Amino acid sequence: MKRDDPDVCIIGSGAGGGMAAYMLTQAGAKVVVLEAGPLWWPEQDSAMFTWNYQTPRRGSGTRLRPFGEFDAGDGGWDIEGEPYTRAPGTQFDWYRGRMLGGRTNHWGRISLRFGPDDFRRRSLDGLGDDWPIGYEDVQPYYDRVDRLIGIFGSVENLPNEPDGIFLPPPEPRCWERLVQATARRLDLTIIPSRLSILTRPHNGRPACHYCGQCNRGCQANANFSSPGVLLRPALETGRLTIIPEAMAREIRVDARGRASGVSYVDKPSGEDREIRARVVVLAASACESARLLLNSKPAGAPHGLANGSGTVGKYLTDTTGADMGAFVPQLMDVPSHNCDGVGGAHLYFPWVKDNKSLDFPRGYHIEIWGGRGMPGAGAMGGVQNYPIGGGYGQTLKDAYRSYYGSVVGFSGRGEQIPNQDCYCEIDPHVVDRWGIPVLRFHWKWSEHEVRQVRHMQETFASLIEAMGGTPLWSAGPSNDWGLATGGRIIHELGTTRMGNDPGTSVVNRFCQTHEIPNLFIADGGPFVSQADKNPTWTILALAMRTSEYISEEMRRGAL
Repeated sequence: MKRDDPDVCIIGSGAGGGMAAYMLTQAGAKVVVLEAGPLWWPEQDSAMFTWNYQTPRRGSGTRLRPFGEFDAGDGGWDIEGEPYTRAPGTQFDWYRGRMLGGRTNHWGRISLRFGPDDFRRRSLDGLGDDWPIGYEDVQPYYDRVDRLIGIFGSVENLPNEPDGIFLPPPEPRCWERLVQATARRLDLTIIPSRLSILTRPHNGRPACHYCGQCNRGCQANANFSSPGVLLRPALETGRLTIIPEAMAREIRVDARGRASGVSYVDKPSGEDREIRARVVVLAASACESARLLLNSKPAGAPHGLANGSGTVGKYLTDTTGADMGAFVPQLMDVPSHNCDGVGGAHLYFPWVKDNKSLDFPRGYHIEIWGGRGMPGAGAMGGVQNYPIGGGYGQTLKDAYRSYYGSVVGFSGRGEQIPNQDCYCEIDPHVVDRWGIPVLRFHWKWSEHEVRQVRHMQETFASLIEAMGGTPLWSAGPSNDWGLATGGRIIHELGTTRMGNDPGTSVVNRFCQTHEIPNLFIADGGPFVSQADKNPTWTILALAMRTSEYISEEMRRGAL
């Protein structure tokens, strides 16, 4: 190594990479972050205050911004020059965030802790595997993430929905109060959401001003994204260098079998370059990190780096998902009002049922949507069964005003159990624009997930009926009860899973690869189970824990 080489090279700048950069620079390490996309800072690059009617497509999505043309930066399921393939019969769509901060710029900021049962599911129902760590190992880091970033919520004392260190939650909006009252009549648990959006000034950042445009990136830095909350403070230490437009090709290994750095493509020039470092941290996302390991084949590792167990790419999971929207006449002709609130619902349904009385083994939570947010292209058109008709001029305008805000929806998000039919591998015949071999996906939902989603849809239907609403589309057994295509919920986990046995896992309890002591993974890959909670808060907590371990090992000269 040269004197100016960094101590740590991190691949990826999202939740895990951003947290690793923050923690390691605070501890005194010199860090380089490689990001495959361009720089993007929410305080200067966000279009938070641009109205949809001012944009070329009235807010509709594009290939690289599928959630809206003024969404926070580039990414998507379909990126020119960066293909992936699917095995015959497979349906799987892989989302990549190509920008500084990755997916943390435009996610829903649903920030849920895994519960005690989520770390020991095999002990409870005999399916999947237990984690080698428990909730008690991660709880202190959840607490520190809460204090560092800020999260609103409420103390509920639900056994497997751990409470956090919460800021006050915002009050439910008009349409949410209707959902809340209906849920209570049906004896369904509904509580304030837990979102990483500030409702009070926190750590030098202002409170949310309720513009509702969180997916566009927050110019005020009131919601959580890696660039604004983690990378900016890391840069201020003077010990972080960010290299954008850097597509990692492989992890280099020295004569001792240790990671020595990373080779990457400088995308603007097309040149191959290399960074040397004492420690390498993979945080490129579960599937991208698996791709890097499988494409790194030094002498003695023909099946990929850190893959002596043969489990890199295996145990791939995604959150199950299904949706149902409804027209609710009670919400027609509501007086025009500012539907104040954060960029997401103020309430959600946690899973509190006992699966022993059901025909599927793992649970789900329900997210809700509706209200009078910023209208975009096709805001009320083209949806089956929507009652609004045609017309011209004032008649059409009056109809839109009457019906606007009368749609409410439910989205179930549940746990998939890892199965042998879901994994990714290197396609031997296809490369990307830089000649890097791409991933090929294998995917198949099991009957566990299909039955779970049927229960979701039945619950949605009962809520809609109790509200006096009409479903806008049907979801029945002919299409697996509306179960989303794999990858569409964008919660891929498990490709480099954690375990005590090097023969059946890739990393140990500190996310350190069993075979290479100075190579760590700080994204969703080490997860042993999916849980019915969104994974970002656990990625952040584990990345904090791993970074602390790296710092301690470096101080004592073990790395």
